[in-house]
Amino acid sequence: MNVASITEMWDRLTGSQPDPSRWLVVATALLALAAVLTRSVWRIVRNAVTIAHEGGHGLVALLSGRRLDGIRLHSDTSGLTVSRGKPHGPGMVLTAAAGYTAPPLLGLAGAALLAAGHITALLWGATALLLVMLVMIRNAYGALTVVITAALFLLVSWLTEAQVQAAFAYLVVWFLLAGGSRPVAELQRSRRRDRSGTSDADQLARLTRTPAALWMLLFYATALFSLVGGARWLLLR
Repeated sequence: MNVASITEMWDRLTGSQPDPSRWLVVATALLALAAVLTRSVWRIVRNAVTIAHEGGHGLVALLSGRRLDGIRLHSDTSGLTVSRGKPHGPGMVLTAAAGYTAPPLLGLAGAALLAAGHITALLWGATALLLVMLVMIRNAYGALTVVITAALFLLVSWLTEAQVQAAFAYLVVWFLLAGGSRPVAELQRSRRRDRSGTSDADQLARLTRTPAALWMLLFYATALFSLVGGARWLLLR
């Protein structure tokens, strides 16, 4: 790869892309909302939320000084992230809290990039994060899911026109924003049926000696804040 090619790639990464039409922004928002609300579709696309959820656990575990042993993604859209370190303290609390807050916050970060016109940066950045996460995947289904998702981002960013890239990027961001609260609602329902106390909210309650309901409220508030803030950026651009 010569210097000119590297310079061209850098300019493409750091530069801004043309604004999409208003109808595209609204259409992708409605499509993402339909995917979140339609049960049969949600069962499939929820895998993307699980990737963000477990990736959030893993990233914060590393940033807080814990040792990340691995990540598993399962066909029922559940996941598991295993890290080593002190079983208490700020690092453990932040790691446990990162799962349900990661998808909407990633959506908010994506909305900020799109509002600044950095569609290519979003697509390439997502691809890079997925490839980094792939190194820590410890089961075949999880590896396959991450590879397919990363390949989709890469193919869209390299082989499609600007309008298609914009539609895909906006759809992904709207999906993370709109879908941020549904896993929390599912968690709330599952906690009513299962009193084993193994959920993220219950673990956080034990770690901080606070009610699990407080952490559920934090998860809902993060999802709502991200949705409102992200929608404001995307619709007012």
